[in-house]
Amino acid sequence: MTDRTDAFVSTSLGRLYVARRGAGPVTVCWHSLFLDSGSWAALTDELAALAPHRAVVTVDGPSHGRSEPVHRDFTFDECAHAAGEVLDGLGIAEPVDWVGNAWGGHVGLLLAATQPRRIRTLTTIGTPVPALSTRFRWTKAWPLVALYRWSGPTRFLSAALSDALLGPEVLAAQPDQASAVIDAFRCADRTGMLHAMRSMMLKRPDLSGYLPRVSVPTLMLAARDDDEGWPLHQAEAACTSMRNARAGVLSGSARVAPLLLDAELIARTLLDFWSEVAQDPAHDVETFGQ
Repeated sequence: MTDRTDAFVSTSLGRLYVARRGAGPVTVCWHSLFLDSGSWAALTDELAALAPHRAVVTVDGPSHGRSEPVHRDFTFDECAHAAGEVLDGLGIAEPVDWVGNAWGGHVGLLLAATQPRRIRTLTTIGTPVPALSTRFRWTKAWPLVALYRWSGPTRFLSAALSDALLGPEVLAAQPDQASAVIDAFRCADRTGMLHAMRSMMLKRPDLSGYLPRVSVPTLMLAARDDDEGWPLHQAEAACTSMRNARAGVLSGSARVAPLLLDAELIARTLLDFWSEVAQDPAHDVETFGQ
């Protein structure tokens, strides 16, 4: 992409690193927990090739990537507020097309529900709406946090997280890209990442109650074989409680996998979605997606 601008924006959750590429209607991308904006590289390249008239802003969330670490627990509401502060800090007054992967989708949902003037469309990729199940919390989440607290990002823990986030198909097909994506976890500030894991994973609330408040056109994308985390049928069920939403499926068995496996498909899907919304400025719930 050309016309790249890198900046740090002061927010209530510290200085967040953002990169803005291109000019035109704005797309904002917020990544999954554990990773950083580097996980969007393939998708932003595809968007640059297919839609050079658009601007893409990628954000490193608190305690991730180049953003400042937060040495306390924080909430999803605080993240949504910080996202608004990023838009204000960049001077973006018009509604944006928000694209969030997992954690980034949660932030987008809250932003669309509480500050709808900021969002033109919302796309979530691998973003489960319910809180963690009791079984997952005690068998996987708590052990992961405890192990990280005591040993940090060991090779074993990084490999386990890579498998959970990316899945075996990405590790087999794109090992170098997979390793680069997981480097964000390996290199993160340890205290900051620990608080982020506690806050955004263990304490993740059930966001189902916010869905009826989201009126902007919404696209919920799920990985085809993600049977445990966020399968397609759950995304479809979530869409039924929203005014203007539909679900779609992408390749992979984990929440981040589609970004590496289906970047071109995601880019084309997004452009079709945005074009459809632009042709229906009233966002008529009866006609959207038909």
